Amino acid sequence: MTEVKRGMEEAQRYLDVADALVKKSLVWIKGQCAGGKGLSGDKLDEHQVASFDLAWCEAEITGARFAIEYAGRVADKAHASTADASLEGQMTLMFCAEALQNTRNRLWARPQNFGLNDADIATLLTADISHFCQKQMDANTLSALGTRVLNGAEGDYLLGDDALMMQDSFRKLATNVVAPLAEKIHREDLVIPQEILQPLTEMGCFGLSIPERFGGIQSNDHEDNMGMIVVTEELSRASLGGAGSLITRPEILSRALLKGGTDAQREKWLPKLAVAEPLCAVAVTEPDAGSDVAAMRLKATKVEGGWQLNGVKTWCTMAGKAGVLMVLARTNPDASLGHKGLSMFLLEKDVFEGHDFEFRQPQGGLLTGRAIATIGYRGMHSYEVFFDNIFVPDDNLIGGPEGEGKGFYTAMAGFAGGRIQTAARAIGVMQAAFDRAVLYAKDRKVFGKPIGDYQLTLAKLARMATLLTISRQFTYAVGRLMDKGEGQMEASMVKLFTCRTAEWLTREAMQIHGGMGYAEETAVSRYFVDARVLSIFEGAEETLALKVIARAMIEAA
Repeated sequence: MTEVKRGMEEAQRYLDVADALVKKSLVWIKGQCAGGKGLSGDKLDEHQVASFDLAWCEAEITGARFAIEYAGRVADKAHASTADASLEGQMTLMFCAEALQNTRNRLWARPQNFGLNDADIATLLTADISHFCQKQMDANTLSALGTRVLNGAEGDYLLGDDALMMQDSFRKLATNVVAPLAEKIHREDLVIPQEILQPLTEMGCFGLSIPERFGGIQSNDHEDNMGMIVVTEELSRASLGGAGSLITRPEILSRALLKGGTDAQREKWLPKLAVAEPLCAVAVTEPDAGSDVAAMRLKATKVEGGWQLNGVKTWCTMAGKAGVLMVLARTNPDASLGHKGLSMFLLEKDVFEGHDFEFRQPQGGLLTGRAIATIGYRGMHSYEVFFDNIFVPDDNLIGGPEGEGKGFYTAMAGFAGGRIQTAARAIGVMQAAFDRAVLYAKDRKVFGKPIGDYQLTLAKLARMATLLTISRQFTYAVGRLMDKGEGQMEASMVKLFTCRTAEWLTREAMQIHGGMGYAEETAVSRYFVDARVLSIFEGAEETLALKVIARAMIEAA
C-alpha cells in the first residue's frame, strides 16, 4: 500500500470521527429547539453561532469526502497511464487535515454550545489525528508542494469529452474576446458591450439550461449542469461582471418556467431566452427583505385583464438592458400567509443602456431604475427598481391562474441552479487570481531572488492550489449529483465553501503582488473586489448556513 493511499484511509476514518461529533451536536440542538409542530424558529435562533459553525464543519467534511473520491479517480487513471498521481493525493490529504483541524477548533472552543463534553472533544484530540494533521500541514510539506505548483503542476480536471470541448471553446472566447475588454468594463463601469453578448449568443451560452425542444442546447431528457459549470468557470476566469454572470438570469427564469410555467408560456419565452432576445433580469430582493423571500411586500393588485404592481425591488441585476423582468409580488395582502401569498410575474419592458432608466406604459404605469454603485462586479449593473402602477397581463402570471400563490416555489425552482453556478463563478475568479500570483511570484525579485523562492510564498501557493483544486472538484461532484436530480443540500454547501475560499485566495494573490496588487492597473485588484460579492448574492453566507444547511441538518438529525 502506498503512503498516499494509507493516508487516504486514515483521513476517511478521522473524518468519520469528526462527522459523528457534528451529528451528535445536531441531535442535541434539535432536542433544545423542539416546538409544537417540529422545530421552533425562535429557539433555533438562540443557537445561531453553533448552527453556523456546524454548517461550516459539514461543508468542509463533505468537501473532504469528495476530495478523497477525486484522488481515487485520479489514481485509477494514473495506474492505467503510469502517470504521477501524487499531486492530487497530496492536495487531498492537506485539505482533509485542514478540515479536521477547523472542525476541531470550532467544537473545542465552546463545546457547551454544541451539547458536547470533554470526552466528546477528546475523540478529535487523539495522538493519531494530531500526528496526521501535523504531518500534512508541515511547512516543509507545504513548500515542497508549492515548488511543484510553481513549476506548472496542477490537479487533473477529470472532465469528459463533451465538457472538455465546451471548456476549450469558451476558454478561447473568454481569452480572445472577454479578457481584452474586462479591465475597461471594470474601471469605466460600462454596460456589457455587444462585442461580448453577440458571440456568446451565437455559441448558445444563453440556452445552456434550456432543452433542445425549446431552442436551447440542453438535452430534452436530462440536465447538464456540468456544461453550465464549465462554461461559467471559463467566462468568470476572464471577467465575473463582464461575462461570468450572464448565464445566471436566463437559467433562473428558464428553470422557473420549466417548473411552474404553462405550456404556452414555455413555448413563448424559452426560445426567446435561448437567443437572448430579450435579455432577462430577476426582481426578487427588496430593500427590507433580502434572503427572507417570505417577507416580500411588493404588491400585486388584481385589475381587469391583469395585475397592477406597486413597490420597490433592489439588486435587480441587468434590469436596464433586460427586456423582461421576472418579478416576485404579493398577490394576497394577508401577511400571515407568508410565502404562500406570493406569485411570480413576467414584466415586459423596453431595453435601456446606461445607469438609469424610465419606462412608461400606455396604461400610465411607470417603472424607473437606478444603478447601484458597487466596488466590484461591474458590467452587469444592479438596479433599484420602482414600480408605480405597472400593469402585467394575466397571461404573464407564471403558471396562469393556478400559479397564483405559488411564486415562492417557482422562485426556489429558479434559484436551484444559482448556487452551484455561483460556485463555478468563484472557481473562475480564483483560477484567474492564482494564475497571476504564480506568474508574479516567478518574476518579482525581493532581496536578490524571486519571491517564489521563499518558503512563505511557496506555502501560500500550495494552499491556494489545494483550495482551488478541491473547490473545483467539490463543484464538479455536486454538478454530477444534480444531473441525477440529487445534491440540493450539497449545492448549498459548495456555494458556502467556495465563495468564502475565493475571498481568501484572491486576497492572497493580491498580497503576493504587494503594492502593485492594490493598484487598479493590476488585474488582481479586480479579482479581489469581484470575489467579495460571491458570499452575498444567491443566498447570503449567514442565511445559507443557518436557514438552509443547518436547519435541514437539524431537522434530519
